[in-house]
Amino acid sequence: MLLTIDVGNTNTVLGVFDAEELVHSWRVKTDPRDTADELWLRYRSLIEGYTVTGLAVCSTVPSVLREIRTMIELYFQDIPTTLIEPGVKTGVPLLVDFPKEIGADRIVNTLAAHELYGKDGACIVVDFGTSTNLDVVSPKGEFLGGALAPGIEISVEALAARAAQLRKVELVVPKNVIGKNTVEALQSGTIYGFAGQVDGLVDRISDELESLFPDSGEITVIATGGLAPLVIGIAENIDFHEPDLTLIGLRLVHERNH
Repeated sequence: MLLTIDVGNTNTVLGVFDAEELVHSWRVKTDPRDTADELWLRYRSLIEGYTVTGLAVCSTVPSVLREIRTMIELYFQDIPTTLIEPGVKTGVPLLVDFPKEIGADRIVNTLAAHELYGKDGACIVVDFGTSTNLDVVSPKGEFLGGALAPGIEISVEALAARAAQLRKVELVVPKNVIGKNTVEALQSGTIYGFAGQVDGLVDRISDELESLFPDSGEITVIATGGLAPLVIGIAENIDFHEPDLTLIGLRLVHERNH
């Protein structure tokens, strides 16, 4: 079985694949202070009962990536391993000014989106995490760039920290867009506001894609990330919700390298 690990700034998502089937997945907090041994103890407790025969990892946290390298040397040295980094075959051309700046998660998301949804046209991946990333994929599976915005949760935390009379609220959809109290008003501005932001950016990106690829067919928008359920059904331009997009991308990259 293949163990896939996606280390994000806030959460780490792990998944175990049996061939192409995702058998089980877990979401745990990311702690940049964890050592290699602490990571191994946490991961081992989750995957107990599964026989791991391969490992694929991507990380946006350099300190965790360093410890994962040590963990692999200590505990996974006898199995095929794929770390998403320069030199690894992903099959994703990076058509941007500075390819080394692109996060590993954005690259594997591009690959998975193209394989799953992009055979007939371009794709836009909206990843709702610590930041909200919009990644643009050409009809050929190339990474064209995108847009980055502050994430939903950190925006709420920043507002509560900077505004004396406002506080952090539960992130749920309010009964009405017009909030009748402070909590509902904050929830409305957050949920409907971010949905509107995504719809606006998708519209503008789509216009550019249509001018670049006028005969490429429909543009598909895929939502992923831990906070995506907050705006599913509210953002009007999202076509599909694929919560395991990054894990699927890790599996695809591992298959290309082993």
